[in-house]
Amino acid sequence: MRLLHQTNPRAGRSGRACAFTLVEILIALGILSLVLAAIFSSWTSILRASKVGQDAAAAVQRARMAARTIEESLGAVESFANNQQLYGFEAVNGSDAYLSFVARLSKFFPRSGKFGDFDVRRVTFSLESGNDNSRQLVLRQQPILMEMDKDELEHPLVLARNVKEFVSEFWDARMNDWVDQWLNTNQLPSLVRVTVQLQQNAAHSTVAGETVTRIVSLPAIAVQAGWQTPMIQGNPGAQPGAGGQPGSQAGGTGARGQP
Repeated sequence: MRLLHQTNPRAGRSGRACAFTLVEILIALGILSLVLAAIFSSWTSILRASKVGQDAAAAVQRARMAARTIEESLGAVESFANNQQLYGFEAVNGSDAYLSFVARLSKFFPRSGKFGDFDVRRVTFSLESGNDNSRQLVLRQQPILMEMDKDELEHPLVLARNVKEFVSEFWDARMNDWVDQWLNTNQLPSLVRVTVQLQQNAAHSTVAGETVTRIVSLPAIAVQAGWQTPMIQGNPGAQPGAGGQPGSQAGGTGARGQP
């Protein structure tokens, strides 16, 4: 009986040592919850950072493509002295900045398929408010002898979003410096410097982000009326050649296919 009395307590103590109390289980569950919460927080932070990085990269790429589109159209600018009222070069800076001119655009220019064979068009780049009150750079086009259609007016091509500034500057040979106004709308500047600056974060951010700048050299001399005239008096089949002398090219169109 004495041996049994000494053995049973030992067996009881050994059984109690192999079990977990309710407090221990609750502590283990709490630690597991903290670990899972830390893992979930880290994962969501990685996803958020990845999305922000992708959005920023996409915005920068759009700004660069916008600057490339402006550069391409400026490189194809046209001006004819005989119809100067159709070829005005207009530019305004500020909160409602815009840049408007006439260019002979390639078939690969954005929305060229919409206009068919009308490759000589007036293009207008303007800074406007979007649906979410953000500033965006948009492009509108119209054939030179036509009014802008309703679809182009109401649904322009958005080149860049969250734009902080759109600035056009022009080289003034007399001042030997850049100027931000071009008052001679009947003439073309020799150099144009275009800057597109994005906002760093959200649409309401005031911090400047990526800045893209392009400098484009323009054919600053308009095509003279003598070159634009389709026929020379007394010789209906000839056109002016170099130095204003009759050349050998026949046909009824003037320089660059203009009437």
